Amino acid sequence: MKLANDTLSVLKNFSTINGNLEFKAGKEIKTISSTKTVMAKATLTDEFPQDFCVYDLNQFLSVYSLQKDSDIDFDDKNVIFKSGRSKIKYRKAERNSIVTAPDKELVLPSVEVTFTLSESDLADLLKSASVLQTQHIIVESDGEKVYVTTCTILSNGQRSENLNSIEVGDGNGNKYEAVFLTENFKMIPGSYDIEISSKGMASFKNTKQPIQYWIAIEAKHSTFA
Repeated sequence: MKLANDTLSVLKNFSTINGNLEFKAGKEIKTISSTKTVMAKATLTDEFPQDFCVYDLNQFLSVYSLQKDSDIDFDDKNVIFKSGRSKIKYRKAERNSIVTAPDKELVLPSVEVTFTLSESDLADLLKSASVLQTQHIIVESDGEKVYVTTCTILSNGQRSENLNSIEVGDGNGNKYEAVFLTENFKMIPGSYDIEISSKGMASFKNTKQPIQYWIAIEAKHSTFA
């Protein structure tokens, strides 16, 4: 089998969440960070014929890109990359040696906040967070409007002077602050439908591609009315 560009893009993204990956037979893959604060699920263009595990996903992708027109095959212990007269055997990992996402579907226990974050707003937030070196992203509302703010929450609970705030929608009358670590925003570029639960988790579902992320909320800094 050959890997489509869309599949490669998702795999590269997943490698930023966790270097390990468990492939399941079929088109769906899941990953979870070692800290259990980020989980992602995607439906790929390509369908894998069997279950197998990879310990170093970046290396796996690098091996695939080593040769032109690589074709993937499998034996009991290896993923085999073929191209012309060349054949590379890449050893599969044991499942118990990697961090795997749970099989059970993740469902938010409640949903208090919903809105859509545009691709341009997400890109702007992440760019400003990088330039300002801010550690947190906050979804907040004064009851009338919803804002997404990037800043750093200091040890005394105050916000840093360097921040960027974008109005993203109308409020529902409730006041809240849902705080995330900037480092957990690993999504591929795109627009996202966002649902936030006061129980400590949020869902980010891409509006155009079959990919979804779940990100933990920093409970000690977050408040819900």
